[in-house]
Amino acid sequence: MGMMAEFKQFAMKGSVMDLAVGVIIGGAFGKIVDSLVGDVIMPLISALLGGHFDFSGLFLPLGKVPEGTAMTLEAIRKAGVPVFAYGNFITIVINFILLAFVIFLMVKMMNRWKTEPAAEAPAAPPAQEVLLGEIRDLLKKRPV
Repeated sequence: MGMMAEFKQFAMKGSVMDLAVGVIIGGAFGKIVDSLVGDVIMPLISALLGGHFDFSGLFLPLGKVPEGTAMTLEAIRKAGVPVFAYGNFITIVINFILLAFVIFLMVKMMNRWKTEPAAEAPAAPPAQEVLLGEIRDLLKKRPV
């Protein structure tokens, strides 16, 4: 079997195709969660904390900031100053927690849907067996 034939056989297995579909859907789902965190949750947290608070903008310069440089993460990075950007990390951690929680809920829901099939009732005996059983019972009742 040639290398291409082996690859084709491998690539067409159901599990490989399922994995490919999962990766594609996961990428799209990740964008949804990013938007949920960045556009919905973080603004709510910011409002609760009393202002226009953006976690992604939280940083601590680890070197001397040149005169005239704006105190924004982007400007300080452009100036070549090392930066401890912990706000972006906080945003990514919240993103991960939300994604993990949503996946947990999905798996839990799918497990509920996978209920075990009910045990099938035994098939009714054929009419002949029922009739023979009745004759046997009648014969047992008859005095000898």
